[in-house]
Amino acid sequence: MPNPIFFASLSIPLFAIPILYWAYTYPKNKYKQTNLVLYVHDNLTGDDASAMIVAGKDGPTTSIMHFGTLLAHDDPVTTNPDPESKQVARAQGMYINSQLDGKALYMIFSVMFTDGEYKGSTLEIQGADSFVLKEREFSVVSGTGYFRFVKGYGIMTTEFLDIPNLRAIIKLNITVRHF
Repeated sequence: MPNPIFFASLSIPLFAIPILYWAYTYPKNKYKQTNLVLYVHDNLTGDDASAMIVAGKDGPTTSIMHFGTLLAHDDPVTTNPDPESKQVARAQGMYINSQLDGKALYMIFSVMFTDGEYKGSTLEIQGADSFVLKEREFSVVSGTGYFRFVKGYGIMTTEFLDIPNLRAIIKLNITVRHF
């Protein structure tokens, strides 16, 4: 009767060799990392208004500072804080005031690149925006085009805020990894 240990020792290389071959020859996923600094110009008033309140507890007199207020936006995005600078994208989506005391938003929007190296690509942004803090972190949950299979995060800071006129310039410092 043949020794079962002898047959087991012969079968180990039969399984190990294909696994080792696959591990060394399979192409490694080579992620690219992209760092972006963008400025979102969010204006609820003026001739250049790019956002509007669409629902809230007080109807048309609702403020984005009230819990439950929903705002839709299609904001210009530039590479520097000057509102007259060249636009490279649009930030399209919505915010909802999601904190009972009115000091934080839940945001979900797309950065849709309209010019430059990333034209036609998008980044999908999602997360909390506790706008009373100097810096807020958010998630980059998806993307298209150049940013296909993206994952990442960003740091948001308020560069300019005019609450009486409901105008703001928000800096997005984004780091993403993608193929």
